[in-house]
Amino acid sequence: MTPEEEKELTEHINAIAQILYRQAKPEQIETLAKIEETVREQILEHISPKIGIFLAKKEQEQM
Repeated sequence: MTPEEEKELTEHINAIAQILYRQAKPEQIETLAKIEETVREQILEHISPKIGIFLAKKEQEQM
């Protein structure tokens, strides 16, 4: 990954983190363990499916 791509990725990750933080309930971010659990749940629910769909579309475009 180039430094420019890494910078762009970091900017997008920070924007996503802000959105997901606003969705978290206060009790979900009280401890490091709860934060980790919440992040995993949010990634599985919101992020991974969309990345999967994006990659599947790219695969279809290449065929």
